[in-house]
Amino acid sequence: MPPKLNVHSFPRPPLLEKTPRHLQIKWNNHLIADTKDAYWVLETTHPPTYYLPPSSILFPLTRSPHSSYCEWKGAATYWNLTNPSDSSEVVKNRIWSYGRPTKGYESVKDYLSFYAGPWDCYVDGERVEPQPGDFYGGWVTSDIEGPIKGGPGTWGW
Repeated sequence: MPPKLNVHSFPRPPLLEKTPRHLQIKWNNHLIADTKDAYWVLETTHPPTYYLPPSSILFPLTRSPHSSYCEWKGAATYWNLTNPSDSSEVVKNRIWSYGRPTKGYESVKDYLSFYAGPWDCYVDGERVEPQPGDFYGGWVTSDIEGPIKGGPGTWGW
């Protein structure tokens, strides 16, 4: 079992680094993404947010008109994914990337990050839980400890 990672020991500004962890995303018995070549972002009070290389995505994505801005990484582009089992179901704005990330985060240019749902996300074979709330995209695994931002009463942390 990996050592525990306390979210309150993560830095601010966030740390971006390569992770050797095996990441998979599965949806309706389809493997959506699979990689051991990802980055993670570690930020105070947040579980890791993972960024997967575009080459690891096994189904086409369509660009969404939605966008947002991160104070650390810059302007985010969002993506939509059609359910491989039902082409009438399209999940919108649950995947994002940075086409022109700010200084210090250039390594994740065009890499993709997925909210943990509606699909199932895995880190080294462990199914993750989504970060509390619906604003942040961190993935919670059994090696994460400490109070996590995102749930009720944590907005101002």
